[in-house]
Amino acid sequence: MAERAAARLHLSGLCFFLQLLTIVLFATFVRYNPESSKLCSTEPSCNQKDPSPTLGYPRFRDAHLRALLGFGFLLAFLSRYGVGSVAGSLLIVAFTIQWAILAQGLFYFSQNSKIYVSTQSMVSADFCTAAILISIGAVLGRVNPIQMLLMALLEVPLFACNEYILRSFLMVSDSGGSLTIHTFGAYFGLMVSRVLHRPHKDKKKEQQDVGHQPDVFAVVGTICLWIFWPSFASATTTQDSAEPWAVLNLYFSLAASTLATVILWPILYEEGTLQVAQLQDATLASAAVMGMAGEMLSTPFGALTAGFLASQLSLLSSRFLSPILRSRLKTEDTCGVHNVHGLPGILGTFLGTLLASLATADVFGDRLELVFPLVADGSRTTAEQAQWQLLGLVVTLLLAAFGGGITGALLRTKMLRTPPEKNEIESKALREVDEDGCDHQAGREERGTIV
Repeated sequence: MAERAAARLHLSGLCFFLQLLTIVLFATFVRYNPESSKLCSTEPSCNQKDPSPTLGYPRFRDAHLRALLGFGFLLAFLSRYGVGSVAGSLLIVAFTIQWAILAQGLFYFSQNSKIYVSTQSMVSADFCTAAILISIGAVLGRVNPIQMLLMALLEVPLFACNEYILRSFLMVSDSGGSLTIHTFGAYFGLMVSRVLHRPHKDKKKEQQDVGHQPDVFAVVGTICLWIFWPSFASATTTQDSAEPWAVLNLYFSLAASTLATVILWPILYEEGTLQVAQLQDATLASAAVMGMAGEMLSTPFGALTAGFLASQLSLLSSRFLSPILRSRLKTEDTCGVHNVHGLPGILGTFLGTLLASLATADVFGDRLELVFPLVADGSRTTAEQAQWQLLGLVVTLLLAAFGGGITGALLRTKMLRTPPEKNEIESKALREVDEDGCDHQAGREERGTIV
């Protein structure tokens, strides 16, 4: 009991310090922006026709619900970690949004040594939150809440830096986040997982079986993704005229990816039946592949093809690459972020690169200036824009690998690397108890928090 109380105090102390820090920084630097239109052109989620903060609320609402419900229930993966995982994701969302406002504000929203916020900057913070939740999905069950918070603390500034390099220096078009959200989040988390690998400890059985309660969470999470992701994908388009392409292309991709999963699952897996968790993975994979290409595809059949390919790639990776990732590369991927975010994100980047090389005024019309402004004004050729899009993938992978390696090394320091028994106690701070109100078997059944 004394150790459990001490573990709770450690988490409480860290939360107190982080919240006090953000309060001080907000009091010093953050202000509401009375004239949003003056800063709109520099924001990554800017909408030139939507200068009023109140008019941007629906976008913020949908993006926020997608982060809380869609990704939040995705983390309810480990058996008997259901409510605890959702509580952990809520903790991460609450901190990351505040921290992202500060980190992204230094690049996009600052003026006269102040950071001006509106609903558009909150949408950008939700984008950052999605990447953090993806990263945590790779190490879920192997890190405690304290390490999750520290991981978010370190990842957010690097996410903001990568986003700023891609959007402001390389001028990469990635409105839905194939690179900035899915690819960066997946490979950052995978690198952290690789560094945290301990040969003897990781041989213990992980709690990856899905019970009745996680199935319910998967159902709710999948429905939320279907409802809110299309508006989330269009939240960063620069004009209202660009939104229908992003929304409709994502819907077509969702439909094709889900149907492909139902088709391929019994072929790749002889035993077992298709579960809702696999449909959730298909939803995520189709969203990842449409992140960059959503506002570029000018025909519906292209979105259907991309969604179908993303689902195939995700299933094949889960069937054949995941065992290699675990056994040979010594990288545990608890939620399969490599299959549903990493590889589909890369596929989406290749698709966006191809579309950039084919971008013409005949295809895009007036939208060419919105999607590829440098191509429209003659500063770049379509071939050059495609090269910069591809360079964005290289930069993202390098920053994710570097940042994940440094973060994993810090999380593995002696001060944070606690014994499995104590680590189990620390993880109980955000986990539900058994139905009878007892937790007497947790130590024997859930040795999943090993670092």
